[in-house]
Amino acid sequence: MQMNDMVIVSVDDHITEPGDVFDRQLSGDALATAPKLREQADGTNYWEYQGIKIPSVALNAVVGRPREEYGMEPTALEQLRAGCYDVHARIDDMNVNGIAGSLNFPSFAGIDGGMFVGAPDKDQALVHLRAYNDWHIDEWCGAHPGRFIPCGIVPLWDAEAAAAEVRRLVAKGCYAISFNDNPTKRGLPSIHSDSWEPLWKAVADTDATLCLHIGVGNVSPHPSMESPIEVNITTMPMAVAFGTADWMNLAALNRYPNLKIALSESGIGWIPYLLERADYSHEQHKAWTHSESYLKGLKPSEVFARHFYSCFIDDAYGLRNIDLIGEDRVCYEVDYPHSDTPWPHAPEILWKSIQQLSDAQIDKVTHLNAMKLFNYDPFKHHSRADLSVAGLRAQAATKGVDTSIRSGGGAAPLAAGESRRPVTSGDVIGMFSKHADAA
Repeated sequence: MQMNDMVIVSVDDHITEPGDVFDRQLSGDALATAPKLREQADGTNYWEYQGIKIPSVALNAVVGRPREEYGMEPTALEQLRAGCYDVHARIDDMNVNGIAGSLNFPSFAGIDGGMFVGAPDKDQALVHLRAYNDWHIDEWCGAHPGRFIPCGIVPLWDAEAAAAEVRRLVAKGCYAISFNDNPTKRGLPSIHSDSWEPLWKAVADTDATLCLHIGVGNVSPHPSMESPIEVNITTMPMAVAFGTADWMNLAALNRYPNLKIALSESGIGWIPYLLERADYSHEQHKAWTHSESYLKGLKPSEVFARHFYSCFIDDAYGLRNIDLIGEDRVCYEVDYPHSDTPWPHAPEILWKSIQQLSDAQIDKVTHLNAMKLFNYDPFKHHSRADLSVAGLRAQAATKGVDTSIRSGGGAAPLAAGESRRPVTSGDVIGMFSKHADAA
């Protein structure tokens, strides 16, 4: 296999939603009370819903911008690359990056639908959450059949309603369900509470997959407010280990042996040690922790092998140890349009990391595992040749897709008398607080 022969599916990307999300989904009072994209005096955008204001910050959509402009300052849609919010431009950007298929998580709604969880009027929130899902499936994914893996959010405040939404989503062809790896962070019951049973059953019954995205529940800590922000950024994937360890000890996994869990934007290099440590801890402590009551003779590593999938952007170490993770459990991601994205060079960077894999393993990691995990078949709509890196880039060349780096308005300005210095955790937390208050 050559690099240009690969068919690459990304299981983690994001949408910076346009302002017309609800315009064709709702009418009357439901539309009037739906979330609205607003503009501040300085021209930057924010979303407003039931008294909640959510600014759009740069790191969420810096694809195609100079790296010195990365930061947390608020932005406007017009500052962003069109592929962030326009589905047709997104396809162009996927083509030029050699990406055949893409799963897109929400932005303003919250990756786990957190904006709706926090809304005081839950009757309205359910109407608008369902409308958001319909927009995502019918308008965003439906605009280019076969090119997207639909991903839905559910009303986490009501497990019965969440189960009903799972069944509705699957009926519409959406098998990816975005969830929170630690719902207690939303003031909701822990995953070990019986209250989630209707949801577990619905997901298992429909062959859907729970997507646990990085940074939603268990987040990477800030060691101190003076710590350089790169400390937090570097350790983000490792923070996924906390939630994974928790979910590996979920009793419901024994009741639902087919329940699938995707660790989204997780990385994979940390997994072999976590599994090794979990098995050792279980053997050493099970006599007094009574973990056999829910593991039922399985090792934690065996639970992982039965239920969990993971993904990577650039993880050569993890790929060298893929036998310790499971070649059937690893997928690829691009993370467009976030700051970690390798766009438009994903195939070149990926190709360097998979040289030790066989052609069969490459096919699994690049697309076959994702297709199985999410009941997704792009080949129903497109030929393999057209979806290969070479085929997609040929389409992009025909359209003349521009990949040049373009400024989105310059780097965040310095305060009077301030000089450039390392950005700290305190700086970033302060920026979020300031811009949320301003919105």
